[in-house]
Amino acid sequence: MGKKQVRAQMRRGKPKAPSPGQMAQGTTRKQRERYVEAGGMLQGYAPDFVVRLGYIAVGVAVACLIVMGVLILVLRPIYGWADAIVAAIAWLLPVALLASFVAPGFRLALKDRRAEAKLVQGQLVGASTVSNSMGLGLLMLQTRGGSEQYLVPPARLKQIPGNQVNVVLTVTPYLRHVRSVGIMGQRMVGRVEPPVPPVMRQLQRLPVLTPIALSLAVIIGDDVLAAVPVVSNEALHAALAVAVGAALGALVYFGSTLLQRRMMAEAQALVPTR
Repeated sequence: MGKKQVRAQMRRGKPKAPSPGQMAQGTTRKQRERYVEAGGMLQGYAPDFVVRLGYIAVGVAVACLIVMGVLILVLRPIYGWADAIVAAIAWLLPVALLASFVAPGFRLALKDRRAEAKLVQGQLVGASTVSNSMGLGLLMLQTRGGSEQYLVPPARLKQIPGNQVNVVLTVTPYLRHVRSVGIMGQRMVGRVEPPVPPVMRQLQRLPVLTPIALSLAVIIGDDVLAAVPVVSNEALHAALAVAVGAALGALVYFGSTLLQRRMMAEAQALVPTR
């Protein structure tokens, strides 16, 4: 009886292995968290530039809040509180998008301005003046910790040769901005930079243009309908304004997603296969 109980406990206590879908979901979540912790879309840019961008974002957010107040003062006497509030709330979307995109990088940029840059040394694997980030190139190194990628201003990649040499980078610890690039070894082969496909330029602009188009679609759809007397019922009028704004925003979002997938497929088709 004792052996049977032990076998039953072992069968009940055996943990289930995670499914491939759960493992992929966990990996994607960790990658997303690391991406946000490294500054998100502002990773690789100079701290001073990110700080200036943060101040501009604060100014835009204040302007949106002022517009919200004006809409409430103007529309409330004409259409009532419901329409006025609905028209004003749409202006919170660009504020939220700016906060989600700029705030992580702005916080790290403030730290980078006070922190000391670190040295990274590794063997050159590859370099390109084009990356997924607008205005930044890509540098790939093989270091002691493994293969690493850094976003580098294209001007600093001009000295990178085509042969395998040791490269020394000066990198800020938080935004991973490359301040300088040094070459250790002989530059035996010049690096030939292939022409940049137009689809890569479009992929760089898409993450910037999508939030702008999304905000404009929601604001125009919401505010225009809220200011036009379509129906006399105040609650129904406000609900229609919200529905139209949400529908236009969803149309822009899904359209941008499909466009990005098509561009990614076109870019991957350009990669030579063995």
